[in-house]
Amino acid sequence: MKQENARLGEILMKKRWIGEGPLNEALHEQKSTREFLGRILVRRKYLTEEQLAQALSEQFHLPFVRLKNFYVDWDLVMGFSASLILEHRCFPLIQKDNSMTMGITNPLDAWAIEKVEEEARGRQVKFALGLESEMQELLDRYRQHVNIRIRHLLDQD
Repeated sequence: MKQENARLGEILMKKRWIGEGPLNEALHEQKSTREFLGRILVRRKYLTEEQLAQALSEQFHLPFVRLKNFYVDWDLVMGFSASLILEHRCFPLIQKDNSMTMGITNPLDAWAIEKVEEEARGRQVKFALGLESEMQELLDRYRQHVNIRIRHLLDQD
């Protein structure tokens, strides 16, 4: 993934979504907490979750998608490890021919991106950035789906 030289704070100020004061407060907090700047700004309600995702989308040159609008192809999803999906918050969205699109919420998780490409088994991988809250809803659905499959397998014995 190509990273733009522009920093997140610069993008947010250019869009006039935050001012210099809130940005400086969040940057000061970030020095002591080591938390992502965007998460601090959202938690402090200086920024909405969607504004953060759109700014990150611009910074990392990734399309921004609404994850809740995707049909879940469980056959596709089950071809990826639970750790990749649950721990690294990567969710397979679409497969077309020899390519696929993976929804992510953290474009800085290099290990997850490498693991996605490994688990894609030769398919070309495209990444799309989604909202944390919508990813959480997908992960909850994933857990439910896996639990149902396990119960079904146990009932067959």
